Amino acid sequence: MNMAQNIVAGLDRILTMELVRVTERAAVAAARLRGRGDEKAADQVAVDAMREELNRLAIKGTVVIGEGERDEAPMLYIGEEVGTGKGPAVDIALDPLEGTTICAKNLPNALAVIAIAEKGSLLFAPDVYMDKIAIGPGYAEGVIGIDASPAENIASLARAKGVAVSEITACILDRPRHGRLIEAVRATGAAIRLIGDGDVAGVIHTTDPDETGIDIYLGTGGAPEGVLAAAALRCTGGQMQGRLILDTPEKVARAAKMGIVDPKRIYRAQDMARGDVLFAATGVTDGNMLDGVKFGPTYITTHTIVLRSSSRTVREIKARHQDLEKF
Repeated sequence: MNMAQNIVAGLDRILTMELVRVTERAAVAAARLRGRGDEKAADQVAVDAMREELNRLAIKGTVVIGEGERDEAPMLYIGEEVGTGKGPAVDIALDPLEGTTICAKNLPNALAVIAIAEKGSLLFAPDVYMDKIAIGPGYAEGVIGIDASPAENIASLARAKGVAVSEITACILDRPRHGRLIEAVRATGAAIRLIGDGDVAGVIHTTDPDETGIDIYLGTGGAPEGVLAAAALRCTGGQMQGRLILDTPEKVARAAKMGIVDPKRIYRAQDMARGDVLFAATGVTDGNMLDGVKFGPTYITTHTIVLRSSSRTVREIKARHQDLEKF
């Protein structure tokens, strides 16, 4: 067995199920503060819980997508090393609470999210906006394109799916910057699902339109969230394109420091998350794909998906935890 095979086997054996514990811990911590109106507090407890659980893993982990740069985030900052230091060297992209506002308001689709890949496999993305388009699996490459108009993309997707444009639903972040995009999509006759926050969940929802009702994701959102979403799509066979919005000299310079040599490059999912990728997400609040954490009198229930790119395995885990001390 060569070294690459050893690494992949190590990721599979050690991390596939271990990742579930990481996102479960973060989700339960954040769920205790659902609906309290305190975004910072909910995010902080999720960060603390995720970091503590990550440091139990037998990995040499480096955070490449995290809570921010070192001077902005005391924990889980970009470049922070986590794990026991024994085991495979891996890149980690994470968001302990994807949808802080959602959690604070107890609205749908808040998640605890993490992706792990072999060292050097995840895009080291600056904290800037990224223009994104994504669809789920089952379509030929090239059905969508980031430089095509919304009307062209939706018409192409409808043809590929074998349905009328009116049967397509697009997911878009409800932001003023998306006003023209929303008008353009509605002009086609397609439906729109507007979301207030959480575009990682928005992209993931395209992977199972029968369950979520979402066929395509469009619009701009955070580049770090784009890498996390790309990791999930790599595991399910979906398609995604993203382009960093580097519209000031300062952003171009920041991106260059992170190894971005072509500011106008179009990244596909396989460019943002290469090689063998593991992805896990646990519901904090109830959503289209995952149930939120439930607190019983003597137990806690969690709902998690864990994905692996090399095998296209999708595991759905509904767990009932009776050892409450671990949380």
